[in-house]
Amino acid sequence: MPVGAALWRNLRAHQVYGANTDVGKTIVSTVLCNAVHRQKQQAAFLKPVSTGALDDADDQHLKRFGAGTLTKCLYQFDDPVSPHLAAKDKVIPRDDDLLASIHKTLSGWARSDIDFALVETAGGVHSPGPNGNSQADLYRPLRLPIVLVADSRLGGISSSISAYESLLLRGYDVQSVLLFRDDYYQNHEYLRDYFNGKSIPLVSLPTPPSRPAQLDADAQLRDEEAMFTYYQKSAQESDILRLLEEMKVKNTERIERLEEMGDRARDLIWYPFTQHQGMQAKDITVIDSAHDDYFQTFGSNSSKNTQSELQPTFDGSASWWTQGLGHGNPDLSLSAAYAAGRYGHVMFAGAVHEPALSLASRLLETIGNPRFTKVFYTDNGSTGMEVAVKMGLRASCDRYGWDASQEQIGILGLKGSYHGDTIGVMDCSEPSTYNQKVEWYRGRGHWFDFPLVKMVGGSWKVEIPRELQADLGEDVDFASLGSVFDLEQRIESTSAQRYKDYIHRTIEDLVQRQGMKFGALIMEPVILGAGGMLFCDPLFQRCLADVVREHPELFSGNATAPKESPSWSGLPIIFDEVFTGLYRLGRSTSASFLGVSPDVAVNAKLLTGGLIPLCTTMASEEIFNAFSSPEKSDALLHGHSYTAHAVGCTVAVDSLKTMAQLESDGSWDGFRDDWRGSSVVPSEASTPDVWSVWSQGLLQDLSCAESVESVFAIGTVLSISLRDAEGGGYTSNAAKGLQTKLSIGGDKFNVHSRVLGNVLYLMSSVTSKSESLQEMEKLLRSALL
Repeated sequence: MPVGAALWRNLRAHQVYGANTDVGKTIVSTVLCNAVHRQKQQAAFLKPVSTGALDDADDQHLKRFGAGTLTKCLYQFDDPVSPHLAAKDKVIPRDDDLLASIHKTLSGWARSDIDFALVETAGGVHSPGPNGNSQADLYRPLRLPIVLVADSRLGGISSSISAYESLLLRGYDVQSVLLFRDDYYQNHEYLRDYFNGKSIPLVSLPTPPSRPAQLDADAQLRDEEAMFTYYQKSAQESDILRLLEEMKVKNTERIERLEEMGDRARDLIWYPFTQHQGMQAKDITVIDSAHDDYFQTFGSNSSKNTQSELQPTFDGSASWWTQGLGHGNPDLSLSAAYAAGRYGHVMFAGAVHEPALSLASRLLETIGNPRFTKVFYTDNGSTGMEVAVKMGLRASCDRYGWDASQEQIGILGLKGSYHGDTIGVMDCSEPSTYNQKVEWYRGRGHWFDFPLVKMVGGSWKVEIPRELQADLGEDVDFASLGSVFDLEQRIESTSAQRYKDYIHRTIEDLVQRQGMKFGALIMEPVILGAGGMLFCDPLFQRCLADVVREHPELFSGNATAPKESPSWSGLPIIFDEVFTGLYRLGRSTSASFLGVSPDVAVNAKLLTGGLIPLCTTMASEEIFNAFSSPEKSDALLHGHSYTAHAVGCTVAVDSLKTMAQLESDGSWDGFRDDWRGSSVVPSEASTPDVWSVWSQGLLQDLSCAESVESVFAIGTVLSISLRDAEGGGYTSNAAKGLQTKLSIGGDKFNVHSRVLGNVLYLMSSVTSKSESLQEMEKLLRSALL
């Protein structure tokens, strides 16, 4: 279960990290707690994991010298070694349980009279926790402000700066640095200049007294007296007292900034897809940070001083469908930092760098489309689709001898399509709320209505639009979602023949009787996202592609295509996989569900695991050759300043590697097993592998709810259509009630979600934990059943 970031008005909680082991973290903690006590305030010290003899434990040191500091240790292991070794063969807490215990302890202190708390780590920044994970990653969900204890020894400058950079890379706020003065190495002098340049105060402390080599009773007494004296003097130093005041001010300022963000954002920011009339600051979600599947959102608990000001909020839209490997993924952050340090950004026209070349190669291998040979880079899905449209139209005009300057060339597509907000691809969709009030919008093409896949009343069905039933037949029920995708069997059915006949007649009428010309077939495979999470019958999309390819005479006006042995026939087929591609639906490419290899495909969003914008448009050799000529003006004159951004390409390579590993190592087997369960009868044992992270049981139950019209789930996507007496659509408010209930959430977290009219959808990352998803399902059941 998620743990919220820790932030209180009345409790100043910090985490103590060391640049290395044995740098004096506990002594620094004791100095700070003594100084707090001198200010007539209460301090507390928490050691989540301690190793070694109990007498030498850090919390015991604070209890002895901390001037009344409240101390606690959560897990004590006897062996004086790294926690992952000390905990070996022991009963150890899961990382989530350890974090929950820390948060619970701090929350309890916030409800008491504790003013200041330190959570001290073990060893250095990357020393492993009990389960072997780096502490920098283990404690990241708490995102406590950091007190970094630098290293005053030989080599300490390097280790201290490296520790700082590791924390920075993970999104921590390092608020202060402390270390011991050493007049020989003088690390404190160098590091003071370094950190002051980053507006981080550094306080150097006098070196503590050395412990006697032999601790008999007298020596131990003298050692304790020396330490008491040391702490009394150190706690009075003006730099320490000034630092504590700065910590207090920073805690207050952080909360004040969060309180003001909603109002300031309303005044300064023009939001996408938002009607601002009547918008209030409370309508804006204030996000302090994000980790894994959760935002840490400001809760405005100003009247509840004992509650954390930040609460975990499940990112239910996967941040507009981009999140694949979790927020704050340290591996991707490191990849981005490496590429930024190696390249920054370098111009790409007529040049190449290793990340762009590696990504092109890996992407072609991942997608596995035998037609694709070329990769064109842009920066987001809309611009990638602009390139795809240019490719398709040029190839068709080249083949059929059309002059686009003299006649309009349109596209074939599906109703409810959405390919982006740039002017060109807007015209590739029928008039809708998204485009019909855009002054330059013209809408060029024809968009087929189509059968929908949905679960209603516990049963899967393909629902035929009423106005098409005369052509396509009645609704059809299916025993499982896998059987809906069994296209090898369904392609021989009566439904397939009716689909093909209807598509053929329609295109024939459009071209021969209405005189329209089409330059490409453009589809979002399986699910049309922004159009309302419309789950198209995959058989209809397959038949549409088959008719286009098998009947070039429909478009050329001749019995055969004008050029011999084309790799594409009829029209270039363009798949917009910006939303549905790269494991969003559980497979590396959504085209595989249809058994169609497109001529052009566009990928974005999950391409970089949700970290940075990047888009690719892949094309066949013949599409590429349509732009080849002695004339520069015939080239694909399209590009962006940040084309093939080296940082994005590097991150994308690692993202693809990680997702491929998740597919092959069994990470999703539990979800697959649920979908292969009791619903699969022997006759369907060979149906395609179609599954979701959302359980079949949830779909069964929600589909029978009184307020639910239909549901579906596939891969990471869950869609819930609410009943609306006025017919639904993008302007419907039917899903707002459910959205509000989820935003209130439960005991463990809230949910941030988006609606498309009467449809509320939820999405996970491909790395989402089953425990989080099960809790999400509980919230949905509570809200709808």
